[in-house]
Amino acid sequence: MRPSLQFVVFLYQSSLSDLGSILKPSSNFLLHTSLWYLYLEQEFVYVGDEGIVEPSGQSRRMGIDVSARLQIKKHIFIEADATYAHARSTAEVKGQNYIPLAPIFTLTGGLSVLNFKKFSGGIHSRILGKRPANEDYSITAKGYAIADATINYTINKLVFGLEVQNIFNTQWNETQFATASRLRGETDIIEEIHFTPGAPFMLKAKVSFGF
Repeated sequence: MRPSLQFVVFLYQSSLSDLGSILKPSSNFLLHTSLWYLYLEQEFVYVGDEGIVEPSGQSRRMGIDVSARLQIKKHIFIEADATYAHARSTAEVKGQNYIPLAPIFTLTGGLSVLNFKKFSGGIHSRILGKRPANEDYSITAKGYAIADATINYTINKLVFGLEVQNIFNTQWNETQFATASRLRGETDIIEEIHFTPGAPFMLKAKVSFGF
């Protein structure tokens, strides 16, 4: 297959624009990149203490997305998706204009094996970088890196599977919010991270039947 390069440009009412490229230098490698810009007249921020979203004014975001796919062998594939974003509120002064919990850096990727002598599976990881938890970035929502693995074996219409979550038993925070609270015995209200602990190392077995 001949190498190919494709450029794609999207413009939406001047509030959203996207410039992307799709590059296929060989039959087994695909690279997709995209530069984007997003302007919102009204940003909504989730309030964890009340379980609602509230308006926070105008915002501007810009970033880059990169995706890569590589077929090493007939049944073995490597994939990766990375994003970087810069998000700010345009209604606030500099230093007070962070958008709480807006992701800055994310990365997912791994190695997959498909239909190899009735086996399939792989190992994959997901990474979320640290990010501001409030408007002045005085509180940080911690990032994490988690790896999972799966293996499946197919017999006719039966699939037997084994899944290992959080292989390295990493301690991580799943849901995180900056919330004001006061414990018994404390005199002052403190704004700090409230979080839901992420799942620890876990082993799961499954059996499925296809119709």
